[in-house]
Amino acid sequence: MQNTLETLGGLERRLNVAVPLADIEGEVQKRLSRLARTAKLAGFRPGKVPLKLLAQQYGPQLRSDVISEAVQSSFDDAIRAQKLRIAGTPRIEPQAGEAQAPDALGFSAVFEVYPEVVVGDPSQIAIRRPQVDVTAEDIDRTLDVLRRQRTTYSPVERGAASGDRVRVDFTGTIDGVEFAGGQAKDFPIVLGEGRMLPEFEAAATGMKAGESKAFPLAFPADYHGREVAGKTAQFALTVTEVAEPRLPELDSEFAKAFGIASGDVADLRREVESNLRLELKHKVAAIVKDQALKGLREQARFEVPKSLIEGEARNLRERMIANLRQQPGAKPEDLEIGVDVFRPQAEERVALGLLIAELVRREDLHAKPEQVRTLVQEQAQTYEQPEAVVRWHYEKPERLGDFEAVALEQNVVDWVLARAKVTDEAATFEGVMGPRPGA
Repeated sequence: MQNTLETLGGLERRLNVAVPLADIEGEVQKRLSRLARTAKLAGFRPGKVPLKLLAQQYGPQLRSDVISEAVQSSFDDAIRAQKLRIAGTPRIEPQAGEAQAPDALGFSAVFEVYPEVVVGDPSQIAIRRPQVDVTAEDIDRTLDVLRRQRTTYSPVERGAASGDRVRVDFTGTIDGVEFAGGQAKDFPIVLGEGRMLPEFEAAATGMKAGESKAFPLAFPADYHGREVAGKTAQFALTVTEVAEPRLPELDSEFAKAFGIASGDVADLRREVESNLRLELKHKVAAIVKDQALKGLREQARFEVPKSLIEGEARNLRERMIANLRQQPGAKPEDLEIGVDVFRPQAEERVALGLLIAELVRREDLHAKPEQVRTLVQEQAQTYEQPEAVVRWHYEKPERLGDFEAVALEQNVVDWVLARAKVTDEAATFEGVMGPRPGA
């Protein structure tokens, strides 16, 4: 077997391999002989079928199988001999015309190799680490959010105001024709939440139960409903109910509703504080990790294999489409997403993966068993039977894969932090976490 390797540019290579035809024909004959011992054909006893008949019936398929296996085996042998690390799936093609030797089967494999990853200087990475604690005010704000999430509404006779829930019937038309999504009966709206266009909420504000009005509404040019974007509709609106919000008291009953058996509000506050501290810990870690990995990527120098980018972009696209299919009201046109939009993200993901793999190999940053167990136990605490959850994960090694990946990535982040320029900066809970949902 002969082979030659060509560099086509960058990471792309072409490997030309020739397999002697005698080897292929010899293997075909061996397989025909083995088949002859047990083959059954009408008119012949088992094992007595002439080789010529077997060759006519089974020869083409056997030869195809032998060629496929010979090509793959020869390619694997050549890759090992050349000590190449293949990135992605090679494209294998038969050699044409004059390149083909008369006594050999020639083929070419075009592929990319993994790059030499240059990590760069981690001491040039600047990281700002938030220094923040959970305060009594943060706990109060969270309890207020929890109370608002359990808001009840009581009907009133006055006009609707911000914060009230109104139930409405409405019909919208454009040029006298009703349009999809422009009609509803007994539709609830909490004024001030911004879930309806401002003009719609403004029209409902001040109205009492039983009142009706008509008003125009101009849809923004970038409105998500493409069929009405940029157009003006006429709406007929009737308010069927106006109800004002009632917040639950922060008392024993409220505490028990959140699983505090004692009903003690102080115990509820401690539970909230514990949860906020855990959220804060994870958020700060995520902020620091993002800066560390981004800085690592900016310092690194290497070419990213196009085949790996393409594969990752397709994976991202498939996951996006699968998620969209799960959304209620998904339309076929929503699933028509080209792979191009995912390539920038795919390139960063592949590059970061190569960087992390290089650092793990070079600095021996593999995940430690105790790290993995700590992560499993931490997640298990969110379930009613933590010990059972831990046992379940350790029943099969593959269930630990995600935890091992997290631990490995954290080891890389810690390696960067030990060498980067880290500045601790005072921050607030809301500044780090952002506004609380429902606040």
